[in-house]
Amino acid sequence: MLNWLKNIFGANHPTRASERRGAVRVVHGRYDAAQTNDDNRRHWANADGLSADAAASPEVRRILRNRARYEAANNSYARGIVATLANDVIGTGPRLQLMTENGETNHRIEQEFMRWAHAVGLPEKLRTMRMASAEDGEAFAILTDNPALNTRVKLDLKLVEADQVATPDATLGEKNAVDGIVFDKAGNPIEYHVLKDHPGSTNRGIGLDYDRIPAKAMIHLYRPDRPGQSRGIPELTPALPLFAQLRRYTLAVIGAAETAADFAGVLYTDAPASGEADAIEPMDVIELEKRMLLTMPGGWKMGQVKAEQPSTTYAEFKKEILNEIARCLNMPFNVAAGNSSGYNYASGRLDHQTYFKSIRVDQSRINTAVLDRILDAWMREAVLIDEFLPQPLRLIGAQWPHQWFWDGMEHVDPAKEASAQAQRLASNTTTLADEYARKGQDWETQLRQRAKEIELMRELGLSTGETLPQEEEEETEDAEVANQAA
Repeated sequence: MLNWLKNIFGANHPTRASERRGAVRVVHGRYDAAQTNDDNRRHWANADGLSADAAASPEVRRILRNRARYEAANNSYARGIVATLANDVIGTGPRLQLMTENGETNHRIEQEFMRWAHAVGLPEKLRTMRMASAEDGEAFAILTDNPALNTRVKLDLKLVEADQVATPDATLGEKNAVDGIVFDKAGNPIEYHVLKDHPGSTNRGIGLDYDRIPAKAMIHLYRPDRPGQSRGIPELTPALPLFAQLRRYTLAVIGAAETAADFAGVLYTDAPASGEADAIEPMDVIELEKRMLLTMPGGWKMGQVKAEQPSTTYAEFKKEILNEIARCLNMPFNVAAGNSSGYNYASGRLDHQTYFKSIRVDQSRINTAVLDRILDAWMREAVLIDEFLPQPLRLIGAQWPHQWFWDGMEHVDPAKEASAQAQRLASNTTTLADEYARKGQDWETQLRQRAKEIELMRELGLSTGETLPQEEEEETEDAEVANQAA
């Protein structure tokens, strides 16, 4: 009985295995993109299956950083795109709003934090970090102590370039470590290696000494594009060849125009090679003077070189390539080029919607990766200072409810936006907190300020604009009736 079962179900039975192989029909799916032929072989030659960290190896990241920095330093469009992106994302800097039950305490802490942020130049450092993310792919900041600050909290941010975060003595067999970062078994960074001297510094010594910075003291801002990616690559990477093409094409157009302009005229004849025209020296150069009368040899005529550059497609080429360059940053063409001459109101708003969403995503990432870390370190130091924080907040590790406000985006048509805002408030589909947040303002602060202004206007006998006197209402109604009749 046992042998009979083995004959039927035995996986190693040669006859049964061959019969099964002959009976099973293997079906292969076909994908055109997976086919390799003579037409696309060179196009896909560099496609590989490397992991995220292997693809972004130290040498690859170094080359991409250097090329991205070169373009940003020498290409006006690249410099403007990076600067505009940093200005739009960071603006004048974030503003803190605590949301504890004590409004007076919230206001006091917010003022102290903003005073500290101004002292350390937080907005400027955040803009630098955003520009570094675009050019270098990542930005690093060390939470350190600065006794020279004129604030009671001595916390400061020391920015470090990506080149300096590296492990020069790393071994190939070391696990749970990527160039400059050491991880635990769960994938959490536990320490960063920061070279004491920048690799490109002229004063750099021959040593490869580095400091081990604990992860709680290091802020690492980058955009992971692949699962398991530990280091960032420049956001301008897909556009680097396009910047080179744009520069080459512009130089070629200028060179062709200059070459044509160098020739004041050329001598040509309609006579055949053995015709009646006088013999002249080929490629001879004649000096011309202003407002002179010139005679030609017999059978020869004077003509000018027709300038073919810039061609009519030059502007269109620049527009298309700039549009492609800015796409990797989710930036519309008119923002990247600084030119909205070809836009109308509707297309301008439509293109900006994608851009504004991208900015909000960037700000959300900065809130989590940078600002919350900074606030936590600031509060942990502040609680150690006598009589600096109120007693309810003097608990290390407590969670303080808060949010960050950024600069609002200016509307293309303020009148239409104000009308839409009034309708949203009247229909209870929004709140004052949401509307002020769109402008990057704290609604409590704005309402308190508005209340002070209204009270002062009443003291001075000025109209607050809340209600119109009876006479003005009648005059307004008469004017409306007259307009309707007209």
